Amino acid sequence: MDSINTVTGTISPDDLGFTLMHEHVMVSASGLWDQYPDLLGPDREARAIASLKEARSEGIDTMVDATTFDLGRKAELLNRVSKESGVNIINATGWWLDVPRFLQGVSPNQMAKEFVKDIEEGFRGTDIKAGILKCAADVENVTPPLEVMTRAVGRAHAETGLPIMVHSYPTGQVARQQIKILKEEGVDLTRVKIDHSNDTTDIEYLKWILDQGCYLGLDRYPGRLVSPHMRSVTLKKLIDAGYEDRLCPSHDCICLAVLKENPDGSMPEEHEFARHNQHGYLYIKREVIPDLKEMGVADATIETLFVDNPRRFFRGS
Repeated sequence: MDSINTVTGTISPDDLGFTLMHEHVMVSASGLWDQYPDLLGPDREARAIASLKEARSEGIDTMVDATTFDLGRKAELLNRVSKESGVNIINATGWWLDVPRFLQGVSPNQMAKEFVKDIEEGFRGTDIKAGILKCAADVENVTPPLEVMTRAVGRAHAETGLPIMVHSYPTGQVARQQIKILKEEGVDLTRVKIDHSNDTTDIEYLKWILDQGCYLGLDRYPGRLVSPHMRSVTLKKLIDAGYEDRLCPSHDCICLAVLKENPDGSMPEEHEFARHNQHGYLYIKREVIPDLKEMGVADATIETLFVDNPRRFFRGS
């Protein structure tokens, strides 16, 4: 593709720069920003702008915001945060895991039409257009409602050419089911990125995904269950195995989320996700890249992971 939809307009893949391929400015619920914004704490927009300004000052040029409708997408917020911070933001359409019962029975064709509108016309009430598609499945595998959304994303990809990011559950090797469905929908697997893949150290499984043609989103840093260092060891093993041109490290970081009252009735200053990552969008810059360099990963490979691979993924063949 010659151009990419960001929340402030189109850019060339050549202008992506240092890119984080799976992040969130805000995660909440559909409509929460408008109806119950105080749950997100004070100075919401200013906090998000400050966080991305800090990221930009240390070399983050672009991030993919993986927040879909059911995760509380607020396109106008992303537009303002991007303009004020100078960070390009590419927002997703598609669906995460929360399929409400009133959508049960809606067809893949119906949902595909809605996703295409997000891409070609803009999120409703705005001219802000989606730049990537997203589908998801997790510990319960690909449930029937999530299969509908996966097929809808595949059909929207066929119509628009946009690449697909896939929330997956590597412990259960759920990508095997997801890839099968996307193949049935005729998706070009070189335009697919299987995310959260560094939640496992199962190199054999990760190589299988790569051998299908997909990219890997190694996008849970610092993460839980698997230590940050072992996540980087997995990344290094895949680099050494010759897959460096399809690996995309990121954080799955969240700036704004609901603040939950403490047992004593006081309010925390930060949400529960932030307590696991004090560096926010800069953890990779400050912790992961130095660790990779100590393992012998060259500067040219770092450039491949964070600049060349995102550009290649969005441009396609």
